[in-house]
Amino acid sequence: MTMRSSKQRPSGLVAIDREMARQHADALASYEQAAALAVRIAASLRATGRLLLLGMGGSHAVGRAVEPLYRDLGIDAVALPLSEQLGQPLPIEGKTILITSQSGESAEVLRWFEETNGGTPEAFGLTLEANSFLARTASSLIGAGGSEKAFAATRSLTISFALHLAILSALGGNPAAALAALKAPETPEISGALQALAEVRAVVTSGRRLQGLAEAIALGITELSRLPCFSLEGGQLRHGPMEMLGPSVGVVLFRAADPTAGLVAAMAASAGEAGSPVVVFDASGEPPLAGVATIPFKPAAGMAAIFAMLPVAQDFMIAFAAARVENAGTPVRSTKVTRSE
Repeated sequence: MTMRSSKQRPSGLVAIDREMARQHADALASYEQAAALAVRIAASLRATGRLLLLGMGGSHAVGRAVEPLYRDLGIDAVALPLSEQLGQPLPIEGKTILITSQSGESAEVLRWFEETNGGTPEAFGLTLEANSFLARTASSLIGAGGSEKAFAATRSLTISFALHLAILSALGGNPAAALAALKAPETPEISGALQALAEVRAVVTSGRRLQGLAEAIALGITELSRLPCFSLEGGQLRHGPMEMLGPSVGVVLFRAADPTAGLVAAMAASAGEAGSPVVVFDASGEPPLAGVATIPFKPAAGMAAIFAMLPVAQDFMIAFAAARVENAGTPVRSTKVTRSE
């Protein structure tokens, strides 16, 4: 793998740096500001018992990450890409619907409200832009600090998780550990993990209960490094795609202190046996796994594990891309707000 030799930080990454520098403070402010509407959304969820999470790109990854957290509180939660809901819709009657769009202006958001005649009384938005179409059309939780400007989602992900934390808290979840992770970020060393993946030509990320986080990071790695990177839930990775593994395919796993930790450990061992270099973001509290590059965290699960790992994983994906692409962070085929389908 040819590494980037320039010492000057690309302007796109400088823009991402600015977003990330304020993401913890903005996330905490977002959580506090969301309290009143979060109570309304929680009341809707108690009444319907069913949740449909809709979004695109990083917003969909957020939905995937919080699915198990709502299910833990007795809510039948399903996350779908908004494009899939438009093309092959699930019924929306009798469900609470949360539509996440950091800009509030993506093409799919506009079309969904048009095709549903303005949505439903139980449809709510999560966005960073108070003047957006989404915020004007539906009662919406608004993230602090305005829209994210840089390409590749970083701050917008953290804020979206904080808005969900407000809803989960209103449903009766305990936010203490998650808030503590936001207030005192961990900064484990990532250089060994970066070195482990120095020669790979593709990456696959995977998790179990943290699969949504794995999907968010896969998207960021692809956008910034322009190398193939996709995400498969741990069981799905077992069922056939193991054939792709080898020295040129890196594997990045996410493990928390939950009942699926052993399954993630087994995948790390199998991927290593297949010849792939393996990186594990590990908040399980278990001893480090043999033969892999471990990025350790204090024992955590659920939203606390997400908030602990997310900024470190963002640093990892940015450094991975900066070593490979001269103008990392400057899109060549995409735009920050996708206005066409």
